Amino acid sequence: MSAPAVPSRVGVIGGGRMGAGIAHAFALAGAEVVVVERDADAAGAASARVLDSLRRSVDRGTTSRPFDELAAGVETATDAAALAGCGLVIEAVPEDRALKVDALTRAELVLGDDAALATNTSSISIDDLATALERPSRFLGLHFFNPVPASLLVEIVVGEASDPELVDDARAWVSAIGKTPVVVRDAPGFASSRLGVALGLEAIRMLEEGVATAADIDAAMELGYRHPMGPLRTTDIVGLDVRLGIAEELHARLGDRFAPPELLRRMVADGHLGRKTGRGFYEWSE
Repeated sequence: MSAPAVPSRVGVIGGGRMGAGIAHAFALAGAEVVVVERDADAAGAASARVLDSLRRSVDRGTTSRPFDELAAGVETATDAAALAGCGLVIEAVPEDRALKVDALTRAELVLGDDAALATNTSSISIDDLATALERPSRFLGLHFFNPVPASLLVEIVVGEASDPELVDDARAWVSAIGKTPVVVRDAPGFASSRLGVALGLEAIRMLEEGVATAADIDAAMELGYRHPMGPLRTTDIVGLDVRLGIAEELHARLGDRFAPPELLRRMVADGHLGRKTGRGFYEWSE
């Protein structure tokens, strides 16, 4: 049996920048989407993010569906019970193992046996998270990239217990939302985070050592290696706190080559997290 284009109902746990982007992608592809947040205020903010993103897609002509129709297919909730009936649920809470395990286990309790459960983690082991689940065969990683609406890649991370048919379905779902799937096995940092963080950390060390300015370091990669965006600007968009969390995970698992630079730790401690706070390696404004 061929895989469906996308499940008719998709759940997203966490409605921040990443979760809202994931919800946007599946809503555009025709799924009903429910975003679950921790409380009413967070749910309201998540709804605003998703609807604003959908309206911009309509305004830009990237979808032929009217905004009212898209908006009618999006709901928010504060209880995991709202995920019942979803064919796919994607966890997109902050990069903390305990938070992810809590979100995943709560979702699994209300999902049908055939439903797919995924995590958007960028560094935490899929096999480690699967140990908390009753149906690890229905679990894998779907690692989206920021900003989700503009990104063309989704990394499918396959755990030891992940059902091969689920992996095939995931490929089809990723293609159906207009993105390209790459399939990797569960290994520290997968493929994208491991390579991206290695480059980003070295760029931060170079800035820390006074080798060059942030703009010149980025220009070297953009113009010399045809990267669409330099590693320091990319870190600002991803979030310095997110990059630090991934680096700490990789440092623990792969050794000192992923040790976070002191400059990164200091900037995170000072609240300079990149675009979302208005200041990182660059100054940002709306």
